[in-house]
Amino acid sequence: MVYIIVKKITFQLADQEFELLESYCDQTERGKTEVLRELIRSLKIDLKSKDNCK
Repeated sequence: MVYIIVKKITFQLADQEFELLESYCDQTERGKTEVLRELIRSLKIDLKSKDNCK
């Protein structure tokens, strides 16, 4: 049996940013969660370097 741990994150967006996200989701017929997950997965960083998160 495989267990998947799910984390929840909440953050604030300016109205313009939210409208941009909603418009993109409407145009691509995808949900906000799907779009944001894809964006996060596309980030290329060196996870060994602690300086990347500053």
